[in-house]
Amino acid sequence: MRINWGYKIAAAYLLFVAGIVFLVFKAGKQNYDLVTKNYYEEELKYQDVIDKKQNVAALSALPEIKYTRTGITILFPKEFENKNITGEAYLYCPSDAKKDLKKNFELNKPDFRWELPGSFRGMYKLKLSWTSDGKSYYQEKKIFF
Repeated sequence: MRINWGYKIAAAYLLFVAGIVFLVFKAGKQNYDLVTKNYYEEELKYQDVIDKKQNVAALSALPEIKYTRTGITILFPKEFENKNITGEAYLYCPSDAKKDLKKNFELNKPDFRWELPGSFRGMYKLKLSWTSDGKSYYQEKKIFF
């Protein structure tokens, strides 16, 4: 039996519509996390981040960040020897907000060790902010585990 061209066009159209419906269905189930919950408020305060980055640029050296799948070690420059350091280390995972980790720290020595739970995989951004002697600092570094 031979199918005429009218049925072929109808079948092609139905396949196209079914494909579009399938893509809309899959897109509706896609998980997308915003960068932060209050994005606009943080954007207005971004000048503070710029000032903190300039403070880091004025240091004799950048903090040295070493990492493995089980932990992160941060060695602060010599300016922070015998000084109190308070801050926050934030591991931000762009692909999944559930994988984000945050750790507050207080130190009186220039090194910080953070043991991570389990083993990590993927790309993270370490957002390191700290204060010493009333001056605030901020540094970011991409980390691939």
